[in-house]
Amino acid sequence: MSAARADRARALSGAVSASQNLSSRLAPLSRLGGAGLLSLPLFLFFVIPVAALLWRTSGAAVWASLAQPEALQAIWLSLRTTTVAAALTVLFGTPLAYLLGRQKFPGSQAVDTLVELPTVLPPAVAGVALLVAFGRQGLIGSWLAPAGITLAFTTAAVVLAQVFVAGPLYVKTLAVGFAALDRELEQAAAIDGASRWQVFRHVALPLALPAALSGIVLTWARALGEFGATILFAGNFPGRTQTMPLAVYIGFETNFDVALALSAILIAVSFLVLILVKLVLQRESAS
Repeated sequence: MSAARADRARALSGAVSASQNLSSRLAPLSRLGGAGLLSLPLFLFFVIPVAALLWRTSGAAVWASLAQPEALQAIWLSLRTTTVAAALTVLFGTPLAYLLGRQKFPGSQAVDTLVELPTVLPPAVAGVALLVAFGRQGLIGSWLAPAGITLAFTTAAVVLAQVFVAGPLYVKTLAVGFAALDRELEQAAAIDGASRWQVFRHVALPLALPAALSGIVLTWARALGEFGATILFAGNFPGRTQTMPLAVYIGFETNFDVALALSAILIAVSFLVLILVKLVLQRESAS
């Protein structure tokens, strides 16, 4: 009897210890109240798939998969096209962002809505729209074809798809940065004899630089993950139009290890991009 009582006592002591341990781990959530507990299911739903993918991917498998030619081609093509897409977006998107952020004109709301539209379009719709605009029989492509210029199903089509889908992120982010500037600073520079270009270059642009950097990073990351519009407008040709997301799609059917490795790389890049943007925004708010 004494041995049985001792076993029950140890079991009860272990249960109490486990309960205390669980309570201590859940203490931060309990301090958040009901909102903390109610937020846990959706938070876990966001985290578990990413954690499961990373758990299935080992470092050795990543390096082995990256040694394969199709993976290296997809990575190199993605880096080239996203960099070009980001550069084109900065070149042509900065004036548009300044216009939307600093100028009020008839139809400005319509222009702003049209700029945002590609970010909410279904990817398939974006791809079809690019195809009917820049394909050989498209609205603009039919004028380019007689001159020997073909855009669809080329590397240029990959860049165009990335700019179309990701470019609005830069424009909107920078437009918000421009809109937050104190107009008195620009007026003071103009009173001192600065031209509009000088006001933009020496006053507005330096002050909006944190927003510009955030927009560039977000645009580059979104372009890196672009899939739907690319596969419809540019196709899926290794070495020419097959970017990392397309290689993941093909690898899911042909080589799952390559798909896992490229997926892990995209997750890591996306995580680092988000951290970088948050750091930039924190520095901006602190200053």
